[in-house]
Amino acid sequence: MTRSGRAVVLGSLTVLVALVLTGTAAYAFGLDDVAARAEKLAAAPYQKPDAALPKTIKGLGYDQYRDIRFRPDRALWRDDKLPFELMFFHRGWFYEDPVAIHEIGPEGVREIRFDPEAFDYGKNKVARDELRALGFAGFRVHFPVNTPAHRDEVLVFQGASYFRALGRGQRYGLSARGLAIDTAELSGEEFPRFVEFWIPRPGPAAKELTIYALLDSPRATGAYRFIVKPGITTVLDVDARLFLRRSVAKVALAPLTSMFYFGANQRSGREDYRPRVHDSDGLSIQASTKEWIWRPLVNPKRLLVTSFAVTDPVGFGLMQRERSFASYQDLETRYDLRPSAWIEPKGSWGPGRIELVQIPVPDETNDNIVAYWVPDRQPKPKEALAYGYRVLWQKDRETRPPMGWVRETRRGRGWTKSDDGSIELHVDFDGPVLTQMPAAADVDLSLRIDANGEVLERHTRRNEVTGGWRSVVRFRRLDRAKPVELRGNLTHDNKVVSETWSYILPAD
Repeated sequence: MTRSGRAVVLGSLTVLVALVLTGTAAYAFGLDDVAARAEKLAAAPYQKPDAALPKTIKGLGYDQYRDIRFRPDRALWRDDKLPFELMFFHRGWFYEDPVAIHEIGPEGVREIRFDPEAFDYGKNKVARDELRALGFAGFRVHFPVNTPAHRDEVLVFQGASYFRALGRGQRYGLSARGLAIDTAELSGEEFPRFVEFWIPRPGPAAKELTIYALLDSPRATGAYRFIVKPGITTVLDVDARLFLRRSVAKVALAPLTSMFYFGANQRSGREDYRPRVHDSDGLSIQASTKEWIWRPLVNPKRLLVTSFAVTDPVGFGLMQRERSFASYQDLETRYDLRPSAWIEPKGSWGPGRIELVQIPVPDETNDNIVAYWVPDRQPKPKEALAYGYRVLWQKDRETRPPMGWVRETRRGRGWTKSDDGSIELHVDFDGPVLTQMPAAADVDLSLRIDANGEVLERHTRRNEVTGGWRSVVRFRRLDRAKPVELRGNLTHDNKVVSETWSYILPAD
């Protein structure tokens, strides 16, 4: 999914629909109902959706699609002055597949039908009569998270199984997905999609909204319940039941998708006024109550897939730790306001691995970073896999280890008499445990490097500007055609006082 497309989906489109509701008998509705449908789907052959579009919509380009705008007065629940509102996306351009959307009210389940009269098509010349049964491409949820006077966009579902959320003062950046199948496999990736949604009508004082979703793809189906709780950190509770039609090479749970173009540890290959361009700068893992790992992201020259074996992870996430505007200098994209996304598994996830996929990209218009959980025991066809987790969309209150953490990794060498082929990394550590130590404290970096690297020099000193500590490592890669990994953490009085810094230098 292109970032320009996501910008259309998440920010520029203001699409809302007229609602024609058709009633059915009232009954209690929950995750069990969606799971029964998913299980029945999994037992039948996959049916490809009918994504045919009228010619007037099929031919729209990016700017023309952006010109389709909603009529604000047609938002679902606006006339009832409820705290939540729903707005809907028009099909077209990159988003051709239709999704069915229902409201669950006191009278039962009612379908929300598409009406072209609810849309402002701008300069586009369309035959509205041809669009009566067009359907929607997705929807977004609004809630007054920044100010009581305005209902802000806080959650979006559009495109395959992609969704994203915002907390207070945040701008859209990375995405989450309901499910990933065979990511980075030679067979090619399969993108399951949400095909149907059910949304219970909220109460007049509601602080959270529940959304049910049915997922379908050639090899998998699934039932999902999302409960969104907007706030300074917007929380999304996810409960899922997954069914496979056929075996897959890799089922990836709780996937996150982001972008890293260049940053402090990898400078731009061309002149750019911006010091950094990324939605996330690292993968954070809490493997246990005491073990934390930080891997800085890179934009490799070829596909790079790495993983961390963990049993019952406490959490993991793609984080944007650098929050200074001066580090980005981009008034339009505001990368400094992009959220971090932290995954907290519910219950025991057992043994498995957290996998990080990093894909080479020539610019910032495409996502190239994916992180997810792969259980050691992959589900079998027709076997139900039930699991749950929480996604925290963070900026002001980000999840960090209680000890010291990596504030920044910088790559590059200062003044030197000759170029001996070595590489130098400056790693800044921060955190209350470290800043409270006296400047004369004996703090050292416990460093390990794999067989493809040779450490030439290293030292650690207090950073008198931040109050933290800086470790400098100069090393040489023995085979430039292979990557090299360095791992280290700060120690004091033979005790570990920081998370583990785990850095991969990709192959040339």
